[in-house]
Order: sequence, then structure tokens, then C-alpha cells
Amino acid sequence: MIDLTPSPIAFSIGPLAVHWYGIAYAVGLAAAYLVISREARWRGLDVGLLPNAMIVVAIAALLGGRMYHVIDQWQLYKDDLLRIVLPPYSGLGVYGGIIAGGAVAYGYARWKRQPFLVWADAVAPGLFVMQAIARWGNFFNQELYGSPTNLPWGIAIQCQYRTQGYECPPGSDPTATLGQHFQPMFLYESLSGLIGVLVLIWLARGFAARLQPGDLLLAFFIWYGSVRFVVETLKADNWTFFGVPMAMLISAGVIVGALSILLLRHRSRRPGGLDPPPAEPAIT
Repeated sequence: MIDLTPSPIAFSIGPLAVHWYGIAYAVGLAAAYLVISREARWRGLDVGLLPNAMIVVAIAALLGGRMYHVIDQWQLYKDDLLRIVLPPYSGLGVYGGIIAGGAVAYGYARWKRQPFLVWADAVAPGLFVMQAIARWGNFFNQELYGSPTNLPWGIAIQCQYRTQGYECPPGSDPTATLGQHFQPMFLYESLSGLIGVLVLIWLARGFAARLQPGDLLLAFFIWYGSVRFVVETLKADNWTFFGVPMAMLISAGVIVGALSILLLRHRSRRPGGLDPPPAEPAIT
């Protein structure tokens, strides 16, 4: 089992503390840029548009992800609302980031008269890369862990970082772990992202003639939604709706919606059936 309990702070520059979470996010964003630019170039897209687009979308994703996290973990903020906006920050909700970032990305593509779905397929592998790297910020923050476990890869969590349902007894040392270990949900999502990017690139190269613009984005949603649905079963402090974790409901909706669209787009042509939709043209 893993007894390492890292500090969330990587180093300090005078009064400014640099957190591992921010470093992981920045490194993940840089790696995603490299992958997306490669995929965009392979599709003949204008890579020169990517830097500004990523800045705008990344800011939107940060705000949306932060909002989702605050709602999800409201018990941590309800008695101290300033924690929502004042540093140090920790915690971003992926679905919030995807919704906000996706909406801004669509608007940006329309503004620049770009084929949104073609760009979406170039971006999809980058989303997995971002997930694979940025999730390690959760490890340094000692967050995104699940139920107690005796598995060899179980991680120790200090009492000061315990969430509702896994609290230490009153009076415990905040830095103590009490010899307990928990499911590393962040690790499962990180490994899923690493495998996911390889699968999407393999699909793009091996089945290019059979894919339609937007298919890889749909595959991303199905993959991520399925993984998220499963790992949420390991979590105790969920944002719930009538007793059901909200992330599971969103994941189920994402899976069903994306899978339905994918199947409808690729249903076999038959007499009286509809032809598959044409590739999305650039907006003019």
C-alpha cells in the first residue's frame, strides 16, 4: 500500500506558494496542445488558430469546472464562501469544465468560421491527455479518493483532508492517517485517459474512411462517461439528486445520448432508410 502523503505545495516564491495542482493542470494543458495541434495538422486545419482558442476555452473550462466542484462539495464551502474565490484553489469538476469549455469552443469556431466537429475530433485525444496528467494534481491535494480498501495500490489520506463519511475520530492529529487506505479514484481516471488517447488515435488512423466528423468526440463521451459512472460508486461525498449521485446521472445521460447519436449516424443504409449525414463543411 502507498503511505506517501504529499504536500499540495511544490515550492514557494516569496509569499507566493506554487501548488502541484496548478503545475499538473499547466503540464496537462501543454501536453494537450501538442496532441491537438498534431491532430489538427493531420486533418488539414489551421493550427495557427489553436493558441488563442485554447486560452479562451481553458479559462472557460476552469470557471465551469470550479463551479461544478463547489456545488458538488458544497459542505466544504457553505460556511466560508470566500474559499470559493480566494486561493489556494483545489478541485475542478470535469463535467462543468466540459460544458463551459465546449460551449465557448463552439462559439469560437462559429466566430472563426471553422468546422466545429472536425476540430472536436482533433481535440478529443487532447482531452484524454489533459485528464491523464492533470488528475495527478488530485493526488498531491489528497482528494478524489474513494472508499477504504486493502488493495496494494490503496493510498493513505491525512485526517485534515478526509471528506464527509470518512472523518477521523474527534481529536485526531490532522496529519495522521490512522493506517487507513482508500481507493485512488484519480489514478483510475488518469490511466483511463492514457488508454483513451491511444484508442482514439488508433481509431482516427485505422478507420478514417468510416468515421464521420464528430465521431471521436462521441467516443470520448462514451468512454469517459462509462469510466466516471463506475468510479463514482467508490465515492461517499457525492452531490446527489433524490439520493442518486449527480455525476452518475450525468454520466448515464452522456453515455446514452452519445451512443444513440453514434448509432443513428452509422445505421446501415437500407431501402427507405436515410443516408448518413455528409461531412460538416467549413462555415462560410
